[in-house]
Amino acid sequence: MSALDLVTDHDGTLVVSSETIAAGSGVQHKNVLELVHANRADFEEFGRVAFETRPLATAGGIQSRQVALLNEQQATLLMTYQRNTEQVRQFKKTLVRAFFDMARRLAAPQVPLSLPEALRAYAEEVEQRQALEAKVAEDAPKVLFADSVAASETAILVGDLAKILRGNGVEIGATRLFDRLRNDGYLIRRKGTDWNMPTQKAMELGLFRVKETAVTHSDGHVTISKTPKVTGKGQAYFVNRYVGQASRQAVAS
Repeated sequence: MSALDLVTDHDGTLVVSSETIAAGSGVQHKNVLELVHANRADFEEFGRVAFETRPLATAGGIQSRQVALLNEQQATLLMTYQRNTEQVRQFKKTLVRAFFDMARRLAAPQVPLSLPEALRAYAEEVEQRQALEAKVAEDAPKVLFADSVAASETAILVGDLAKILRGNGVEIGATRLFDRLRNDGYLIRRKGTDWNMPTQKAMELGLFRVKETAVTHSDGHVTISKTPKVTGKGQAYFVNRYVGQASRQAVAS
């Protein structure tokens, strides 16, 4: 597949699919799609993220799966969230060339009607690129954090995650973080033996693991104590999510 084949036209906008990014980056498509959903508010600062359903051949037959279609700015931002492997670095350059070459090919037959129109078009392009550069710079600490812990085998307590969030500008303690995780659907809200345990969604995303400890009581009977712990992937996920939300709230106020 040539560089130009990576990029397609979708309702007048040049886009690249999450499938193409996954294949080019050497990662699973579901992981790319998780990044899109987890940081969707960030991506939609550069336009609405389009989705479509495509057929997927599996051992059990033809199934369907959701695919994201990202414009140039969104795709560039997504690549900053990827682990910085050699394959990812090479694909970044390929993707930049693909967008540039496709835009040039489509624009070649067109000539601006006037000098003011050409100047306005150039000014808009510069403004979009400056906005993207500012966004990438703003997210740099989060991306570095994600690179350092996403593959870590070390799981931490929710209270320790609260300390990390405070170090990244989110004013929150352990109690408030537990409450927020319950309200956001990552921990079980209903009172009972499963209270504060990870939800099915959180476990499927790999954000938590549960530590089980045998406790022997004075009368000799043994119970199992369960403690939710945040995985390395979960630490990166929640820092990206909650630091991003805090930044947007600060800008809005």
